[in-house]
Amino acid sequence: MTWTITSGVEEYAAAAEPWLLRDPVRNTVVLTVLRGIRTGQFAEDLLMGWLTDEEGAVAGAFCHTPPRPLLLGDVPPGALPALAAALIERDREIAGVTGPVVAAETFAGAWWRPATGRTSQRLYRLGALRPPSAKGKARIAGQDDLPLAVRFFREFQEEAHVDRGADPTPVVAVRLNRDELLWWEDDDRPVSIAGVSAPIAGMSRIGPVYTPPGLRGRGYGSAVTHAATRKALDEGATEVLLFTDLGNPTSNSIYQRLGYRPVADYVTVHFE
Repeated sequence: MTWTITSGVEEYAAAAEPWLLRDPVRNTVVLTVLRGIRTGQFAEDLLMGWLTDEEGAVAGAFCHTPPRPLLLGDVPPGALPALAAALIERDREIAGVTGPVVAAETFAGAWWRPATGRTSQRLYRLGALRPPSAKGKARIAGQDDLPLAVRFFREFQEEAHVDRGADPTPVVAVRLNRDELLWWEDDDRPVSIAGVSAPIAGMSRIGPVYTPPGLRGRGYGSAVTHAATRKALDEGATEVLLFTDLGNPTSNSIYQRLGYRPVADYVTVHFE
């Protein structure tokens, strides 16, 4: 098996995208990031690659958008030591690796820097959507909401230990342009936010979902997640997905009450 590594977006997409689209559920993050790369959401020091087998068929893919962790699709674990070696040879700086548990752990075991911690997540897919109960109403966020939405994203990143070194402003601006962010408002005041990606091959993903600590326990997170899910379905999604932090039993139970069911476990391994 052979890795091809490039910084050319369309070269990568031409090779890897058909493989990613064969399983848009398990490759949801890589597909969403690829769309972000194409729209200029991630532009600094990009690196991407795909794996080909002995017959020349694509069998895996990754992408890296610093300072975020290396992102693995559903890659055969046996091919990951070779990927680690290729990136070490390039002197690539990597803060961590994210992917299915076995894949991420295999790469981490082959990487030259020690792990300093890990964040465990579970991927859920929607079954039958069930309504929550909370005071207020949903609203699609607009350009005037940029400062507050950026603040919510920063707080989410800090609390969830996700992309803590990354400025969320470009991501938020792009998502506002695409109508991908929703508020839940109580008395016309934004109290919770959720992202929802436009469908790719029928797949749409919810996230992040964030309610400030002082406003929790009132059902706002459930309500905004339900509204984002409803938007995805109305826009043609046949698979609606979300990730949860396995260290947060409250959010896992909330999403299951809304009708989400577990698919697979993922992990981010952070490097020294």
